[in-house]
Amino acid sequence: MARLFGTDGVRGVANTELTCDLAFKLGQAAACFQGKTILIGKDTRLSGDMLESCVAAGVMSMGGTALMAGIIPTPAIALLVRELCCDGGVMISASHNPPEYNGIKLFDSKGFKLPDAIEDEIESFVLEGGAGAHCLPAGDAVGVIVPVDEACEMYIEHAVSTIEEQNINFDGLKVALDVGHGASCMTSAEALRRLGAEVVVINEDFNGTDINVQCGSTHLEPLRELVAQTGADVGIAHDGDADRVMLVDAQGNEIDGDMVEAVCAIDLKNRGLLAHNTAVSTVMCNLGLSHALRDAGIDLIQTKVGDRYVLEAMREGGFVIGGEQSGHMIFLEHNSTGDGLVTALQFLAACQRMGSSIAEATAVMTRFPQTLINVRVKDKHAVEDNASVQKAVSLAEAELGDSGRVLLRASGTEPVVRVMVEAASAEEADRHAQAIADVVAREV
Repeated sequence: MARLFGTDGVRGVANTELTCDLAFKLGQAAACFQGKTILIGKDTRLSGDMLESCVAAGVMSMGGTALMAGIIPTPAIALLVRELCCDGGVMISASHNPPEYNGIKLFDSKGFKLPDAIEDEIESFVLEGGAGAHCLPAGDAVGVIVPVDEACEMYIEHAVSTIEEQNINFDGLKVALDVGHGASCMTSAEALRRLGAEVVVINEDFNGTDINVQCGSTHLEPLRELVAQTGADVGIAHDGDADRVMLVDAQGNEIDGDMVEAVCAIDLKNRGLLAHNTAVSTVMCNLGLSHALRDAGIDLIQTKVGDRYVLEAMREGGFVIGGEQSGHMIFLEHNSTGDGLVTALQFLAACQRMGSSIAEATAVMTRFPQTLINVRVKDKHAVEDNASVQKAVSLAEAELGDSGRVLLRASGTEPVVRVMVEAASAEEADRHAQAIADVVAREV
């Protein structure tokens, strides 16, 4: 049986894979393993109401108090767990996935995602049927729901304060914003406006079945069109629960997480705030990020793919910035998880301090062309000891030298080996990636 928890909580098609019974038991587990006061939020998916009710019922069945934050971004739950002195938090969201999916993410009392060991204990609890009848409180010992009416306002105030404390505002800045019919419709535009920006928003309504559909951080074309139509200085797009952000400049050029991290890490170093002179990313970050940070005298630590591994490295090393190419960015001084709004604000503030346009600011990093080929195989781990595959990789690495990179990685969820090559030109990246992929396909 596959592990219940993936890299970002429990996720599946609502009401078939992620069922009411499962949500109820996860609510019980939250109250059992974390404590009796649990904060619950959700994004705009149609199934959010159903799963929210089930999680809350599970919490209350254990005698716990369910604090209901309503529609709110994931990073707000991570923040408010601390601000409201909760024992834990639950976010009901499938992030960037299509509307029919949903997910349940658990946070501890400090706003961090749970470690694998605790998730394994919760999985055992769920598979064993949850709390037995002999464990359940009765009568006036059951729990209650308490609405948190100002939850979004508290998060907005926090995000705005991270810029105001820098004596920065965005007066005169025109922002195009795509909230993807998701949770950031409640927060991002208001925060930007309070800081002085002129904001034009699209996809801020929702009907529960349109979240992430051809919009938001995974589909930037609507944002590019809005930037062109309005003459905006920058475009910002969130995913469904706003724990990530992607941007475009005034010409519509994509600004991904690697470029944001390069700009912000260098800005932190210039202000004497880059702890241990180090930033964190994953092995999938673009080689351009490594070069940009190296040229600025900044060390880069690379982890396995997944923002949880980035965060683990940050906490272990005492680092303050880490992220992924996909737009998950963690500013540990401001929040305990990926925060799309705070990331966008920190990036805009860094650009303003540079006194340049968005495009000029991101020129600190040159993105290397990158080719990724997925090769379906019988045994995805066999490449590790295959002499022919390793020889093909070594030949490519020798030819590329410092101007390129090769990465072979087994998929975490499929019988697939991912062949990724970066080089000075797209043609060179394509050539080396295809050559290695052909060997993998033949040998494995």
